[in-house]
Amino acid sequence: MVFNDNQLQSQIPSHKPGHSYYLKGVSGIVILIITFYFGYQTGHRGFVFVPKEFKVVNQQNQPANVDYNLLWAAIKTVNEKYIDQPVDQQKILYGAVKGAVEAVGDPYTTFFPPKDLQNFQTQLKGNFSGIGAEVGKKDGNIVIVAPLPDTPAERAGIRAGDLILQVDGKSTDGWSVDQAVEKIRGLKGTKVTLNIFRNTKDSPVSSGTGTQASLSAGKPFDVTIVRDTIEIKSVTWQFKEQDVSGQKKTIAVIKLSQFGDDTKTLFDRAVNEILTKNVSGIILDLRNDPGGYLQTAVDIGSNWIKAGDVVVTEAKSTGIPTKYNAAGRNRLAGIKTVVLINNGSASAAEILAGALHDYKLAALVGEKSFGKGSVQELVDLSGGSAVKVTIAKWITPGGVNLNHDGLKPDIEVKLSEDDINGGKDPQMEKAVEEITKSK
Repeated sequence: MVFNDNQLQSQIPSHKPGHSYYLKGVSGIVILIITFYFGYQTGHRGFVFVPKEFKVVNQQNQPANVDYNLLWAAIKTVNEKYIDQPVDQQKILYGAVKGAVEAVGDPYTTFFPPKDLQNFQTQLKGNFSGIGAEVGKKDGNIVIVAPLPDTPAERAGIRAGDLILQVDGKSTDGWSVDQAVEKIRGLKGTKVTLNIFRNTKDSPVSSGTGTQASLSAGKPFDVTIVRDTIEIKSVTWQFKEQDVSGQKKTIAVIKLSQFGDDTKTLFDRAVNEILTKNVSGIILDLRNDPGGYLQTAVDIGSNWIKAGDVVVTEAKSTGIPTKYNAAGRNRLAGIKTVVLINNGSASAAEILAGALHDYKLAALVGEKSFGKGSVQELVDLSGGSAVKVTIAKWITPGGVNLNHDGLKPDIEVKLSEDDINGGKDPQMEKAVEEITKSK
């Protein structure tokens, strides 16, 4: 199972073949197994774990001074000297594996004990109880990637870029994304209190590292949210009539909230209706879209991009990249298009926006995107556990590394506090202006 994504408090993305997910696949199998009683050989980066001796032999003849006897000595010491005996050996095992896997420093590479794996797989089904916001990690902070539309999170005023400092009074400092998701999710009708910091002065995410980073722009505040069943209709569309110099012009506005199971079908319906009207342009609204299935992003991009052109390149640790090409009819080619993005546009949303932009098929309006462009593979291990490991990153046709750079808009338009409180949308207004202005 391969994942793209930020871990979702709502929904997670993927490749559909074999169910590869953006936190809903892809060729190449990466297996990371850590065992205490048997030696397993792994071709990943040329290392062999040797049984009994517990040392790492580097097959590529590079120096590697790793003495796994340290691990055994530590466990032995705890087993012999810890005051409350007996020590739960299963917890020791899972704790050691989790620490080893997460020591790579990637927020999306993690180990799931059986219970955590069950919770994670429940998320992927797309119908569960929670607050309806995708949670990620940036600069050491647990951060809201995007609240999904018409969910408890959005109704409570949660915004993309909000830092979560505490969950029900417990600090998120040092938490992984999956730990945060587990604590925030819960049964329908129950409450969760998030302590939020919102940097309204500068960028949505504070500078520095750690959840206590740069809090000078505002003060943390509590938001109590009642959990509910999360069901998202991923595509909606409408038509705006604009009077331009005495002439009426029709603009199609397509809103994608995520790239899920229903997205391609609903998007095809939208395109069929658009083609029956004489539209002057299309506004593709990807704001607060946390992503989803990679293949769906490729399929939707194929409505503009000609068959055979690269939509995104997946760069892998093996050095052999995989290119995903547009296929089918580019039915929307030639229709003036503007794409709206913001800090909540991530993963598959960035893939689509980046491709349309690089081929000069659309202008980007709004704010810089989140910058989440990596692929995770879920590898089943023994006893109902699993490792989710980052195996690749995404590159746009123009060479932008989405996992680090994100996308910068061609026309930057920010939403102020007054705009939000007053129900104004200058980003949408600018997109309409771009569609209707003379060439």
